[in-house]
Amino acid sequence: MPQMAPIGWLSLFIIFSIAFMMFNMMNYYSFIPFKPKSNLINKMQTMNSLNWKW
Repeated sequence: MPQMAPIGWLSLFIIFSIAFMMFNMMNYYSFIPFKPKSNLINKMQTMNSLNWKW
């Protein structure tokens, strides 16, 4: 559509850019990282890392 006015292209670009950034920010901040429920797992990992196999 080359007959469209440049201001129309600019407004569409701005609207879609804002929508794209909002979509990405909502996806980024809605992610909840996994947290271990007990400290027993962490203790076992530290104990296993101290066992030298040589």
